[in-house]
Amino acid sequence: MDSKEMKILKYLRKNPYASQLEIANDLQMSRPAVANIISQLIKTGKITGRAYILPEKKEIICIGGANVDRKYIVKNKLQMGTSNPTTSLQSIGGVARNIAENLGRLGHTVRLLSVVGNDMEYESIEKASSHWMNLFSVEKIPNHSTGTYSAILDSQGEMLFALANMDIYDQFTVDYLKKQEAHLTNAQLLIIDMNCPKDVIEYIQALSSGHKIPLAIIPVSSPKMERMPQSLEGIEWLIANKDEAETYFQMKIEDEASWKKAAELFVQKGINHVVITNSSKGVILAGRDMETAFVPAIVVDDVIDVTGAGDAFVSATLHAWLEGAEIHQAVSTGMVNASKTLQSAETVRTELSKVSLINELEEYTR
Repeated sequence: MDSKEMKILKYLRKNPYASQLEIANDLQMSRPAVANIISQLIKTGKITGRAYILPEKKEIICIGGANVDRKYIVKNKLQMGTSNPTTSLQSIGGVARNIAENLGRLGHTVRLLSVVGNDMEYESIEKASSHWMNLFSVEKIPNHSTGTYSAILDSQGEMLFALANMDIYDQFTVDYLKKQEAHLTNAQLLIIDMNCPKDVIEYIQALSSGHKIPLAIIPVSSPKMERMPQSLEGIEWLIANKDEAETYFQMKIEDEASWKKAAELFVQKGINHVVITNSSKGVILAGRDMETAFVPAIVVDDVIDVTGAGDAFVSATLHAWLEGAEIHQAVSTGMVNASKTLQSAETVRTELSKVSLINELEEYTR
């Protein structure tokens, strides 16, 4: 084999579903040259199938954060300016990554688009995530660190302060996403979190609209609501919490009436399905051609860890919707997954599967 054949084989081992155009772009070869080499590799038996063509089963593409989360629990009262005895926990996080893992465990074909450093933190993310999602398109940025979030907690679990190193997401660019257009335009659903800059979110919105691919936008915090696109027309899903909705509309949600009003205002701006969560109180669901509804939360007495519950809700809601569930049932499915995640020490519970979620939903609706 010559060097070009070796390069293509090495590439296909890592990304067997790449298109010929993607291979050509990444290896700086012409598309006809790639086609000829692949044809020869098939003839000589070095490629036994045609996996390099994009799969018929379309991917869900999750775009946004992939972080390492650390918690430090101070054993005694925190003393500044000195060393404090602690216990520590580390988990893999990031809203887009968490959603991708949930969806992967529910049987979907998922690709993650994110930016990371070439460091040990990303190695941890890769090890924990690679079985549940395609990480081939994740971009490693030289001289930058993978995103980390470190929380300092007291002995009762209350946060004292937190440190977020998220500068890497400033490197999340439209140019990076343009390299992924072969995947993006073939997706069945695009999910983007608001760790991404505003121009990136607007680019994905325009692409989803132009190719008629449903888009779900997931805020990550109230301050980042300023990254919402200028126009909200054509967005399929927005799943936000009460604080994020209050920040966006500069209004106070004090009762069910104002809660419903906020959801309906998003619909009036062009979003097809809107969910506004309010912690243990439940959610308000609004949409075009449907009556705005309140759905109470599932009571969970033995909460172990709240981390990841919101991402579990988003994932299972969108999963059920893709499976053909009507909107209220999709939201109920999300609430079941969130409630079970609250009872787990893991950010994404390892027992999650399509079958287990169906059984849990049946239990809940009895």
